[in-house]
Amino acid sequence: MKAIMIIYNQALTEKVEYMLEKMAIRGFTRWPLVMGTGTTDGEPRMGTHTWPEMNSATLIILNDDLVDEVLEKVKKMDAINHEVGIRAFVWSVEKTV
Repeated sequence: MKAIMIIYNQALTEKVEYMLEKMAIRGFTRWPLVMGTGTTDGEPRMGTHTWPEMNSATLIILNDDLVDEVLEKVKKMDAINHEVGIRAFVWSVEKTV
């Protein structure tokens, strides 16, 4: 199993929800307000007067065979909305209870 954390500008929330629904990925955890800035480009999302926008984060745990499809969909969202910002990070899940 793998964990994928998707971090994105709040403007993409509906698109991320739609992707999960269409892929029948039912289990997830969402943090609606997260702050940060990308490592290479993009504006900070800090919820301040200077940087008013915010990010959200969604964590999904899924079978390995779905990882590439999720990453491809995230990559397409980023290509269409690059200035808005979305990233996905994958790591292994050794055990769950």
